[in-house]
Amino acid sequence: MSELLKTIDARTKLAGTNKLEILLFSLGTDSRTGRRETYGINVFKVREVMRSPDVTRAPEMPAAVEGMVSLRGNLVPVVDLAKYAGIPVEAPPQIMIVTEYNGRTQGFLVEGVDTILRLDWSAMRVPPEMLVANMGGLVTAVTELNDGRLVMMLDVEKILAETSPQDDEHLFLNIQTNDEVASKTVLFTDDSQVARKQIQRTLDAMGVRYISSVNGAQAWRELDRLASAAAAAKRPITDFVNLVLTDVEMPEMDGYILTKQIKSDARTASLPVIMHSSLSGMQNQQLGRSVGVDEYVSKFEPQKLAETLTRRLSQSA
Repeated sequence: MSELLKTIDARTKLAGTNKLEILLFSLGTDSRTGRRETYGINVFKVREVMRSPDVTRAPEMPAAVEGMVSLRGNLVPVVDLAKYAGIPVEAPPQIMIVTEYNGRTQGFLVEGVDTILRLDWSAMRVPPEMLVANMGGLVTAVTELNDGRLVMMLDVEKILAETSPQDDEHLFLNIQTNDEVASKTVLFTDDSQVARKQIQRTLDAMGVRYISSVNGAQAWRELDRLASAAAAAKRPITDFVNLVLTDVEMPEMDGYILTKQIKSDARTASLPVIMHSSLSGMQNQQLGRSVGVDEYVSKFEPQKLAETLTRRLSQSA
């Protein structure tokens, strides 16, 4: 498995190319259908892959959380992905994918890993509504491989939110409406339902107007429309939108390419772009800034997001 992951260090070269590398894995044969589906997770979020260690059971955990394991002195929660997705399988999982995002480390139990595949984000499509409904919103993107297999990208942020439930009311307590920014408009884009809901909740608490989209391509189409409307009316773009908040990982067009589009178009270049991502490492922040991102805010920190938005919106024309 070390051979499988030895190329991960090269992944940082993908920034700004609309490409990604995903680790393919399976959860086992569905005993209801007899099928073995293929799933994917962005290699950026994978720390290591190992044989499943002994898991210590813990009380009062969600059903899909098998327990905890100790990794280099740290206790890490372990989620059985088949159980979480409601897929009855014939054999218990033998492999653990250790992931790191949103500043958290967790293990995902799977049947096995396949390979690391390099793809273009444009090949990743928004999943059909029927698939979204069947999977409970767990799938954020799908693509078909040359061998005919369908690969489904999992919303790992949703998994984290639902397997480590906590009262998050306190996260929004000190976010207040500011008259100076209440008249401003933010366009935000994220393929995760969980992330979009938290962004909306933050903006609602601030009293800020917003336009939402589910990927970079959709966001750019909306920005292009607004820029054209502004030009036709001989008004500045800031009369229509004042700031863009973007995720990194999105089907069709990622946040890096969206930022490049915004900053290279004279009509939109003045708009501040804030990258809002669960890929919270310093290197990822540097990659964002290399394509023109103005600021970087980690996901699921609404207070920090509100502070950053307030400061930036106050500065906009």
